[in-house]
Amino acid sequence: MRYLVIGATSGIAKATSRIWVSRDGEAEFVLVGRNASALDAAAADLQVRNPNAKCQVFSLDLTDPTAIGRLESQLGSVGRIDVALLAHGELTDQTLAQTDPITLANSLTVNATSVAVLAEMSARLMEKSGGGKLVVIGSVAGDRGRKTNYSYGAAKALLDTYVRGMQHRFAGGNVQPILIKPGPTATPMTAGMPGASKMASPDKVAADIVKGIDGGKATVYTPGIWKLIMLVVRMIPAPIFNKLNF
Repeated sequence: MRYLVIGATSGIAKATSRIWVSRDGEAEFVLVGRNASALDAAAADLQVRNPNAKCQVFSLDLTDPTAIGRLESQLGSVGRIDVALLAHGELTDQTLAQTDPITLANSLTVNATSVAVLAEMSARLMEKSGGGKLVVIGSVAGDRGRKTNYSYGAAKALLDTYVRGMQHRFAGGNVQPILIKPGPTATPMTAGMPGASKMASPDKVAADIVKGIDGGKATVYTPGIWKLIMLVVRMIPAPIFNKLNF
């Protein structure tokens, strides 16, 4: 199978790719990201784990629609993409986003707009080659705005609506959009945050992602307990919710 991994150097993307490379003797990877040397290291790691694996690397500014257009042209000659994993994004300093317009705009661009553009690019490639599974990593933060991370959460809420719209569009078709909603995960992106030591590991989240893809799920909360947690959070009446400090 051929896997397109965008944001391939993220902790979750690397853990997921390692599962795929360990179980697929002829796996082919197209690794896309911003840091060329980190992409090369990720490719080398996969090939050490499976010498038969093939890797191609593309580095570019993932927030530049023109660069994404060039990437689409390049990927058109790669061949059928069976699974595309979009793991591109970054956490936002909420306090800074409230005072610095550049930080806020960048957060929305990186975590929402650029991912939507990349999702459509991936869908077009899949449509042309007969279909595939389009896996977009969102976040439980998108389920309800909270004062501690609403700029990041709003971006993930956009992705939630966007992917669900794509699911409606492709219902019954050969492209299967899948929304992944992790809770806080212990990656370099969350290092230093309160409670980081109690967060789910990238390996746990990756295992849930692969299981959800294999099982044909449309939406995957990971770890699974977050589905119940966020159901409760969404149901809290606003007068009570607004008194909570989280």
